[in-house]
Amino acid sequence: MGALVNYMTEKGVAVLTLSDPPVNAYSYEMLKELDACILEARFDNDVHAIVITGHGDRFFCAGANINMLREADANFKYYFCLHANETLNRLAHTPKICIAALNGHAVGGGLEVALACDLRIGRAGEGQVGLPEIALGVLPGTGGTQRLARLVGASRAMELMLEGRKLTMKQALDHGIINKLIEAGSTEAFLREVIDYAHGFCPPAGAALAAGRIKRAVQSGMDMGLEQGLTLERELQAELFASADAKEGLTAYGEKRKPHFRGR
Repeated sequence: MGALVNYMTEKGVAVLTLSDPPVNAYSYEMLKELDACILEARFDNDVHAIVITGHGDRFFCAGANINMLREADANFKYYFCLHANETLNRLAHTPKICIAALNGHAVGGGLEVALACDLRIGRAGEGQVGLPEIALGVLPGTGGTQRLARLVGASRAMELMLEGRKLTMKQALDHGIINKLIEAGSTEAFLREVIDYAHGFCPPAGAALAAGRIKRAVQSGMDMGLEQGLTLERELQAELFASADAKEGLTAYGEKRKPHFRGR
């Protein structure tokens, strides 16, 4: 893959690293590479979970490249936002668990990338989290107004965006924006722990098919009425019941042993 997003795999986990020092701000070129990496992980049957992180010790991602936006015309800005939405939707719609490893600041569009992931894990004491776009006279335009409201509720999300507040990792945990904090002496140690956590969703220990279908049921079901969501849930469950992993899981339970999943 290109130099702006580094791609590697390890035992079923694809690690995508946003890499444009010093702040890993994204451009159209970076988003094209991120899009390609998401598709690479989606089509790879040996990849069962995705981790997205930032290069270096200080920034996960500082959002869109402000100099690029300042110089671009209105037509480019519109299509830039449209492509960003499509890229993050592709991530959200991929039936594999995606974890944002927040190694540092995740502000503006950087937080919006993290919000498109299923789980967010922060490095304790490192960096701030927030959507401060109002200070630029604009709104969070890469899904922030929609995903943050769905995550923490409309009133809390509006308060954070209207005030442009930046939260510490601990405050973001308390607000329900991130799921876990990891104490780590270095960025490398932090990422190691996140990847090890992601391995828990991968075969043979993890039921990757079930994890992916849980993701799809929640992601799609939230935008449906209850009856439609229950219908989707039943269809996904029927798909899982027909899988080798479900047969293994039920058999292992009856035999009082740990299951050995294959992701099939």
